[in-house]
Amino acid sequence: MNFQKKLDKIIAKNNSLLSIGLDPDKNIIPNHLLSIDPLFEFNKAIIDATFDLVCVYKPNTAFYEAYGIKGIESLKKTIEYIKSAHPEIPIIADAKRADIGKTSEKYAKSVFDYFGCDAVTVNPYLGLDSIEPFLKYKDKGIIILCRTSNPSASDFQDLMIDNNPLYIHVARKVVEWDKKYHNCLMVVGATWPEQLKEIRKIAPEMFFLVPGIGSQGGDLKKTLQFGLTKNRSGLIIHSSSAIIYASDEKDFAQKAREVAKALRDEINKER
Repeated sequence: MNFQKKLDKIIAKNNSLLSIGLDPDKNIIPNHLLSIDPLFEFNKAIIDATFDLVCVYKPNTAFYEAYGIKGIESLKKTIEYIKSAHPEIPIIADAKRADIGKTSEKYAKSVFDYFGCDAVTVNPYLGLDSIEPFLKYKDKGIIILCRTSNPSASDFQDLMIDNNPLYIHVARKVVEWDKKYHNCLMVVGATWPEQLKEIRKIAPEMFFLVPGIGSQGGDLKKTLQFGLTKNRSGLIIHSSSAIIYASDEKDFAQKAREVAKALRDEINKER
């Protein structure tokens, strides 16, 4: 089953457009988990508490790479746990990869063949030959950065070229690539709802991964108003720290569930 079909099925099953980031930090996670494999134990508790509320899990690889080999092992273990316990839930590797072609081939092999993820975030700055090795994995989702949620996104993404900002050119190029490969998505931050509205006009049916809800202050109501497709879908609304760090006590998983459910239900009210 390809990524899009898997995503559609879990959205229907869980009635959810919610993505939860599995971004464990040893400096923040509850002290009672600081044992043999704290990153995995933290993730497992979050997964067990929220699996019926999400449409994807999205581990950011930096939170594992920072701990070296042990961190990588925890990431692999986390992915294997999701695939075993909840195989219907897609996994997005938030890795923001892309490089010259041969390097991208290795990045793609790592994220898809070794880790076994269903989708990956990639950076389009180097152009098609840096992304094509990912796109050739036809059953995987290739999520291309377009309008990111961070405050400095405007440094480059708002630069005007032929009377349009750069992110509009990126959106049009992604739509062009998708006509050939049929597995493209875009990252469009909730912190920029007006830009999201513009990009939705360019890609009326494409799925967007939408970070920025929660601690970054993204506007959920406008995101849904401007971003939902005609069938009231097309968005993967992402939240990480606001959910997984809702508590630093032993009740952290239950508190994460409460926050995740509230956000899932709030999204569904607007749908």
